[in-house]
Formats: sequence, C-alpha cells, structure tokens
Amino acid sequence: MRDDAMGEGAPVRVRRDGGVAYLVLDRPAQLNALSQELLLGLLDALKRLADDDGLRAVVVSGNGRAFCAGHDLKEMLAADDIDAHRALFALCSQVMQAIVALPVPVIAKVHGIATAAGCQLVASCDLALAGQSARFATSGINAGLFCSTPAVALSRNVAAKRAFEMLVTGDFIDAAKAADWGLVNAAVPDDALDAAVDRLVASILAKSPAAIRHGKALFHRQLGLSLADAYGQAGEVMACNMMEADAREGISAFVEKRQPVWQS
Repeated sequence: MRDDAMGEGAPVRVRRDGGVAYLVLDRPAQLNALSQELLLGLLDALKRLADDDGLRAVVVSGNGRAFCAGHDLKEMLAADDIDAHRALFALCSQVMQAIVALPVPVIAKVHGIATAAGCQLVASCDLALAGQSARFATSGINAGLFCSTPAVALSRNVAAKRAFEMLVTGDFIDAAKAADWGLVNAAVPDDALDAAVDRLVASILAKSPAAIRHGKALFHRQLGLSLADAYGQAGEVMACNMMEADAREGISAFVEKRQPVWQS
C-alpha cells in the first residue's frame, strides 16, 4: 500500500493498495466539512484517478468521528457575494459528477454522521456501506437553507416522498432506515464495517474490469433516458462488451466449469 502525497496538512489523503484507491476526508476537527480546499482536493484526486487504467475501485471515508458534516458553514457565512456562493456550489456539483463519471465503482464507507452535502456525497457514490451507529440528514433546512443540491443526489437514491421528508424536516435517519430506504446498501455492526467494505471490494476485484467499466457508464446514462432509448443504448453496450476478450473468456470458463482469467 502506498500514500499519494497531497501536500502537508492536505484535507484529502489518497492511499493506494493495488487497484483500489482510498480517499480519506481529513478535517477531523471540523467533522470533515467540505471546505473549498477539501472540494478542490477531492476533484483533483478524482481527475487523476479517472486517467488511471489500473484503477479497479475507490473507497471514500472520513477521518475522526464523522464521515462528513456537509459544507463548511463558517466558510459560507464569511462569503457575502452571490458569485462566491455560486462558485462553491458549482465546485461541489463538479465533485459529485466526477464520482459518477469515474469508470469504476465508488464506495462510501460511512461512520458517525453524514449530513447535508455529506449525505449528498454518500448518495453520489455508486455503493455505500454504513456502520449501524451512523446517522444521515439533509439538515440545511434547520439553518434556513434548503438542501437543494443534496436533493439532486438524494432523490436519485430514495423515493420522492421519503427524500422530500428528509429535506423539509432536516430530521436524522439511522443506518438501518437508510438501508431500507436505499440510501446505503447495508448497515453493519460498527466493528464489522472495515470487513464489510473489504468483502465488497474483493467481490468487485473478482469481476472483469472491462465489463464493469462498460456497465457503470451505461447504468448512470440510461437512468435519464426513455425506456426505448435506454434499451437501445444498453443493447449497443452489451454488443460492445461481447467483443471484449473478457466476455469470451468468462463465457468459456462458465461452460468449462472453471475460474475465468480476465484479460483486461
């Protein structure tokens, strides 16, 4: 395992273990609030990872007592220029879209709290596992600020009425409810979170890299299409996937009752 330097005291740490990159939000005293510096660090890391052909999966976690407490409210309060606010939310939106655009699965590993834009970060990841004591909220409304940008990601994970309930009340939900509502894949005992993430990563690493790259891109793209257009694009992606050496190897291995040896 190696650490990729982000500079002394950088708010994002990047660790690499084989094909897996671990992005660690590292502002523990601020509960990993998304300052402009942290968002820029995340965006830079994601851009570099996007060009890494050896990448297979990404895990996002937070250092300290929380996953992420959302935007840095003190930093926001210090800015009284609407253009500064527009720039901040645009930057945050870039980060969330970069996660979706990354060609490999991104897993949120959630402990403590994930609130407002921190909840948005969880919802933007492809997969999420949470410790059973984790709690989630889009709590901006409690401070007079409707979580409009977190609503974009939240409403793509959680049914509309449940998402709006979270947004309009700011109330916390626990990890079990977050799993039931679809915000996270599973809630596990706190002391089993590391092992659960490791198992999920291992399952991804055991699959064809080419197939996953084809599949992730199509999965997100088809969500915004009509049924006919979605099937049209999905069929084309499957045809292209069939031309990959991995598909022929995987099918041959299944027929021959052996483990596949991926080529990609």
